[in-house]
Order: sequence, then structure tokens, then C-alpha cells
Amino acid sequence: MIRAVIFDVGECLVDETTEYGTWADWLGVPRHTFAAMFGAVIAQGRDYREVFQEFRPGFDLYEEREKRAAAGRPETFGEDDLYPDVRDALAALHADGLWLGIAGNQTVRAGRILRELFATDVDLIGTSDDWGAGKPDRAFFDRVAELVPAEVDEMLYVGDRIDNDVRPAAVAGMHTALVHRGPWATIQWNSEEARKLLTFRVESLLELSGLIRTFNESEH
Repeated sequence: MIRAVIFDVGECLVDETTEYGTWADWLGVPRHTFAAMFGAVIAQGRDYREVFQEFRPGFDLYEEREKRAAAGRPETFGEDDLYPDVRDALAALHADGLWLGIAGNQTVRAGRILRELFATDVDLIGTSDDWGAGKPDRAFFDRVAELVPAEVDEMLYVGDRIDNDVRPAAVAGMHTALVHRGPWATIQWNSEEARKLLTFRVESLLELSGLIRTFNESEH
């Protein structure tokens, strides 16, 4: 039985195309070059933050975020950056009586933006910076499990990455769903883990309501 659904942020709810484009601009790199290197790093199984090192060795992401903010160009996203299925999917799941949460590797500033966007739509919004623990560490998922009013095997974690989302959530005892969008899911979609590890594979978040309903009915 699934009673709670928890969503990752980047490339699950938020299309990060604009944000990564602004990082390319900040680095003074053509956007298509940055995107190509980004894909190469992910395909090699490396941490995405190594992309920045390829263009500027010694690059400190947190330090550069502060510099961007000081220059009046802070990281940001808004309603226009949400994937078009997000609002309707959340509404459908809420109507189904499911408890909803958002939890991802995000900064304190991003957490404030998420609360502005989703304060009335979900029951929990938490970030790695809020909790002092980030994915894929078990401590992050243990924190989710502590805050969600359901048993861990009644939770569904929805993300766009096998390595950061699905695998560690499954190890923590949660059900998992992979949404097919963004660079990670595009590269990892046909992997063995994507075929075997998941509770659900979806092209759109709108599929979740029906899939969860069918899953729960089969548990009776």
C-alpha cells in the first residue's frame, strides 16, 4: 500500500534548462558546449559538479552561488520552469487522499522558492541544506522517513535519477518511480536497474495517480 508520495526537485518537478544555461553564461562558455560536457560527465557516471571543473579547475559551486547572488544573478526558478504536468499531477494525487512531500538536494534559497510555489500543494518541503544531509546518503532518506506519517514501505519516492534517487530510496525501503525526462533519466532509462529496480516507470507524473490506485487495489 502506498500512502505517501515524495518528489525530487530538479528534472522531476523543475526543468533546469534555464538554470544550467545561466551557469554556462556565468562561466563564459557557449550553452551547447556546457550541455555537451554535462551529458558526457553524466554518461561516464561522474558527479555532475565535475562539469564545472572541466571549464574552471578549482571551481567551488557554493562560493560561486554566493558570487552570483552578490552580482544580482542568483540561482532562481519559478512557475514557468515547472514541468507542465506538475500542478495537475499534484492535484490528482491530493484528491486521491495521498500525503505529499517534496525533498531534494537543494539550497536554502531554493527551499524558500519551493515553499512559495508549493506551500498549499504539499504537506512537506525539505532540502539537503535544511537537513544537513544530501542524496544519495542514507541519512537523507532516513530524515524523509522520520517526517512522513507513514511506514517506510508505504512511501513512494519519485525522481529522475537511478543513482541519486531510485537506488538509495529502494535501499531505505521505499517504493520508487523514475520519470523519463532530463539528462539523467534519458541516459539511465534503459539500464538494467531502471528495468528491474523500479516500482513504476513513467513518461509523465500524470500517470502516477492511476498506477498507485491500481497498485493499492492489488494489495487488498
